[in-house]
Amino acid sequence: MLDASASMRNDGSLARAKGLLLALMDEAYRRRDHVALLCFAGSVVELRLPPRRASAWNDDWIAPIGAGGGTPLALGVRRADELLERHADRRRWLWLLTDGRSAESPARPGSADVACVVGFETARVPLHRAQSLAAAWDARYLDAAAFDPRQA
Repeated sequence: MLDASASMRNDGSLARAKGLLLALMDEAYRRRDHVALLCFAGSVVELRLPPRRASAWNDDWIAPIGAGGGTPLALGVRRADELLERHADRRRWLWLLTDGRSAESPARPGSADVACVVGFETARVPLHRAQSLAAAWDARYLDAAAFDPRQA
């Protein structure tokens, strides 16, 4: 799941998240994993990449992802849960790339076997919302500034 809200665009976090997303997808390709991508912003959750076996990636498919509006986190999580639920035949990982700037604090998707939250918070006075969400979800929290996808 990629947070594509205005707050991710305003401080360059979306560009960093896209780079990290490409690295995660490349790692999934090497492992021959299946992947999907949901982007959420404004009042919309968009399935940018339907579930499929990971393939070789390049910047062309990710560059058009824009940002703007609010952060419909609960709607995105609900949609991710529905998507994961349909694939109970394999181990289901949920990766959430976000700056955590949402007033919503949805429950962890029950269909996710493993959850990881990658935080992109850059505020002068950090609120640690992504970290708090990870704790509430009993998920792994990773700071984007120090994250290496090959170690995931």
